[in-house]
Parts: sequence; C-alpha cells; structure tokens
Amino acid sequence: MKLTKYIWIFALGVLLCNCNSDKKKSISLDESDTSSNSKTIEVKPINHGTLVLKSEDYTFYIDPVGGADKFNGMGRPDFVLITDIHGDHLNIDTLKDLNLSETTLVAPKAVIDKLPNSIANNVVVLNNDDNFEIDNLKIEAIPMYNLREEALKFHPKGRGNGYVINIDFKRIYISGDTEDIPEMRNLKDIDMAFVCMNLPYTMTEKSAASAVLDFKPKKVYPYHYRGKDGLSDVEAFKNEVSAKNSDIKVMLLNWYN
Repeated sequence: MKLTKYIWIFALGVLLCNCNSDKKKSISLDESDTSSNSKTIEVKPINHGTLVLKSEDYTFYIDPVGGADKFNGMGRPDFVLITDIHGDHLNIDTLKDLNLSETTLVAPKAVIDKLPNSIANNVVVLNNDDNFEIDNLKIEAIPMYNLREEALKFHPKGRGNGYVINIDFKRIYISGDTEDIPEMRNLKDIDMAFVCMNLPYTMTEKSAASAVLDFKPKKVYPYHYRGKDGLSDVEAFKNEVSAKNSDIKVMLLNWYN
C-alpha cells in the first residue's frame, strides 16, 4: 500500500513538473515572437531632436548633431534622415565625422543645398509629400511648419520634412519641428510617433496632445521638448493623452542629461 502511495505521489510530481514546463515554454515563445508583425524597433534617444532607430535590417540616424562620439556603439547608419536646416537638426561637422560613405542621406532640398558634395555618396532629395522606396523600406516626407502668426518665421511650410518610415510592417512618424498641422492630425496607422513640443518654436503640450488624440498612434514618444524657457511638461502631456485615450502608450525617455 505504501509503495502504491509513493508511486502516485511521484506520478503527480512529474505531471505538475511537465505542466509548469509547458507553461514556461508558452510564455517564452510569446516574449520572443519572431513573426513578421512583431519585429522590434530599438529606440536610442541621443539628445533633444536626435535619435537612432534600429530595425532588424537597417539603422537610422535622425538629425545627428552633437559630435560623432554621441553615436559610439550605435553601429554604422544605413540611413541618415535630416528634417531641417537649424543647428539642432543639421550639423555638418558631425556628419563629416560620422563617415557616411556607405550611408544614404535623406533630406529636403533646403538641407541638401547647405551640404558639401562629399558628405555622402548616396543622397536622396525628398521634399514634402515625396516618397523613397528600396527593398522592404519606404520613407515618406511629411510637411512640418508653424501655424501661429508669431511663429511663422521659424518653420515656413515647404522647407523642412517630418518623416514616416515604413519598415517591418510598422509605420514610424518623426515630426521634426512643427505645430499640430492637419497633415499630422490626418496620419493613419502609426505605430510609433516622435512628437515635438517646445515654445516658441513648435507647439504646446496641449496642442501636441490634441493632435496625438486625433491620429491615435499606438505609442507616442515626446521628444524635442527643450524650449526658450526650459523643458516642456511631458508629464502633463502624458496625463492629457492617457486620460482621454488609454490605448495610446506614452513613452517618456531620457532625452536630456
């Protein structure tokens, strides 16, 4: 009788062990899902309006400024995207030091006109509403400009670009310097959005929140939020968005050290 009891206890232990093992495997598979719709995009905040995005196939530098040392360990960029001519988006010394001999540089004509011919071997001029496609990648140039009368001098319509990067079944929006323009509010199917908010140059946290609530990205990253009087209140932005649409995840990263 005792032997039978021990056999049952051993069998029950094996069964429980196998069940827990299967559960652990299931969780592990979910966490490392490699289906085409769940490929991760790494976000590396550098400073202010400068960031690095890394997909499975490509590395993107967005508005690289501040010196090449800031990009140590980031890998060689396949693409550099520049939004506008101002110094917090375009820095020729940084571009020279990065060695872009195997990089495609994408920028509007106003930026290209300021670059030395030797800055990169591959240069693509994109103006508002232009597209660039190669392999499994598409880059759309989105208008960026000011709406308020007193701010029109900062970013006139047609000079600079925001961008939508289409990669790995994801759509990633980079606002550049802009206010809550109709072209932003009308964006569709955005998975990740990087949205500026700083006065007097772009827009308030409330205007940014209002636009985000219109185009409903899955994730929004406040960036480029240092203004004339210091940093904008990104916590207030997060609270405004989350209170009205909790499905939008607001991601607060460290953009300023």
